[in-house]
Amino acid sequence: MSEAMLLALATFCFVSSITPGPNNMMLLASGANFGFRRTLPHLMGVSLGFGAMVLAVGLGVGGIFTAYPALYDVLRVGAAAYIVWLAYRIATARGIGDGKATARPMSFVEAVAFQWINPKAWAMALGATTAFVAPEEFVLGVLIVTAVFTAINLPCVASWAGFGVVLRRFLDRPWTLRAFNITMAVLLVASLYPMVADLKLGAA
Repeated sequence: MSEAMLLALATFCFVSSITPGPNNMMLLASGANFGFRRTLPHLMGVSLGFGAMVLAVGLGVGGIFTAYPALYDVLRVGAAAYIVWLAYRIATARGIGDGKATARPMSFVEAVAFQWINPKAWAMALGATTAFVAPEEFVLGVLIVTAVFTAINLPCVASWAGFGVVLRRFLDRPWTLRAFNITMAVLLVASLYPMVADLKLGAA
């Protein structure tokens, strides 16, 4: 892979990883509610789970959607329902996690599994492997894309969790935390708009 192509790939990885989406909204809320240490399994699950997804998509799993486009709509509907449920959990969280609260952050396994129903993750993985993997060096190209995406994605998602931790000091009152959680829930649901709009366009 040429230096110019590698720079373009790194730019794509950074922009797509740092911009708001379901993963980043949930990490921000988790950092604010549970702190960075308890959110660490969640963010590692996001980054490593997404890296595994990029590798799998690059090696052929993404071809399933090419062969059966209707499956992508099924994925988006299921993802939308799950994200709405996660938004409800965030909105109804009762207090900043101190180890005694009944609420808990997302686990590593849950975060890994979530990547496979996250339409933004699919779009990122398909976009990267399609645009930056040359046919003549296919396997090597997939490995490079996976490595670059994982290396760049981790600090990006960690920054969202870290920003949530910074906000904790301003959320020590129940009403401020409730307002924050409701706002995060609304933003998480709002992140569904691109996929919902696309579904409407597809039905037209």
